[in-house]
Order: sequence, then structure tokens, then C-alpha cells
Amino acid sequence: MSIDDNLTPQVTVIVPALNEADTIREVIERVLAIPLRVQLIVVNDGSTDGTGDILREYGDRINAIHRERPGGKGNAIRVALPGAEGETVIIQDADLEYFPEEIPKVVQPILAGETDASYGSRFQNGLSRDMALPNKVVNVLLALAVKVLYGYKLTDEATCYKAFRTETIQSFGLECQRFEFCPEVTAKALRRGIKIREVPIQYVPRGKDAGKKIRWTDAPEAFWTLLKYRTWKG
Repeated sequence: MSIDDNLTPQVTVIVPALNEADTIREVIERVLAIPLRVQLIVVNDGSTDGTGDILREYGDRINAIHRERPGGKGNAIRVALPGAEGETVIIQDADLEYFPEEIPKVVQPILAGETDASYGSRFQNGLSRDMALPNKVVNVLLALAVKVLYGYKLTDEATCYKAFRTETIQSFGLECQRFEFCPEVTAKALRRGIKIREVPIQYVPRGKDAGKKIRWTDAPEAFWTLLKYRTWKG
């Protein structure tokens, strides 16, 4: 942990990482440098490219969980959540599409007691020009699905930067294995009556050739997850 052990972390940052040796070191350094008390949990999800060796270099500055085989992003988050000690929890991808320096801005509404959930929105000021067209379409349709199924307006349902009060997300009883983490927590938060605050963030999309793992073809599972939890009673 990168903080005084006598102080409660303000934020637990969970980083699922699968074969991200090219970027994981910079992600860790930038997360540890943010002006908050940080607990950093990195889940090495069966990497074979040296990601695990890089994590071991940090010793007790981070909490590293090593898994022999990939279990999926959602499963990695579920594994890390019981060890979260911060007032808030936020997810950070192990690539550099998102800017760790914006984490304080995203978690601030929760730390201020204004809400139990805060999302960093990539689209509050319009869709990204550099995002592939199929991904733009899927993101627009996901926001529409949230509006239709839950009566709630979100500009960016699928953002990685989802922050929650720790006890809130720990109480959701998550079942996700892969990328359906996003619609599951959105659905469960809204079924609880939680008002999700959106904060505008920067975003630089990467493509398949740069290691991006989620595809527009993952969309059907996301829509099904939103529908499945429409009657969740919490």
C-alpha cells in the first residue's frame, strides 16, 4: 500500500491486467502519484508477457494478486473487492485509454457524501472522434437501453471509470465474469435507487492492434445483462 498504514485509504484502485507489460508500469506510477491516499490492487489475470514480474518489483507498495489462468475482467474485480479498504473503489484499466490523474475528480462526489456512485463520462461533451463507428453505435444504444429499462439518463454506461462507495459495491453480490461487470453494477445501482453522478473525463481509444480486448461483439451480453437485472431486488 502506498499510504500511511494508520490512515484509511480514500480510494481503492482495482486494476485487472492481462498481458499489459507495455503499459502496466506507467499505470501503476501514475495511480500512486494521484493526490489521495491510495490502496492499489492489481490482479494479474494469467498474463504470460512479463506483467507479473513487473508487479513483483513493487513489493508492498501495491497489493498484487496473481492468477495462473485468465478468469476475465469481471471475475478479477470480484476477486479484488473483498480486500478493498478504501472509502471508495474505482476501476482502472491497465492500458492508457484513461488518465489516472482524473481519478480524484471522479471519486470526489462520493468522498463529499453527495452520492454512492460516480462515473467518468467519455461522452458528456460528445462522442469521441477517434472511436470506431461500431463502438460509438453500441455506446449510444447502451445509454438508450438504460433510459428505457431503468428510466435513468446516462451518457456513458460502459465507461471503465466507475466509482462506488466501497460498502455499496461490496454489497451487490456481483456475478460477472467478463465485461458484463459494467452493466451489472449499473443495473444494481439503479435498482437500489442510487443516483449515479457523471463527471466528464478525457479518453484516448486504442485499437485491437494495441491490445484492446473488448469488442463491439461483446454488446449482446451487455444488453442481456441490463435486461436480466431489471427485476433485481437487491
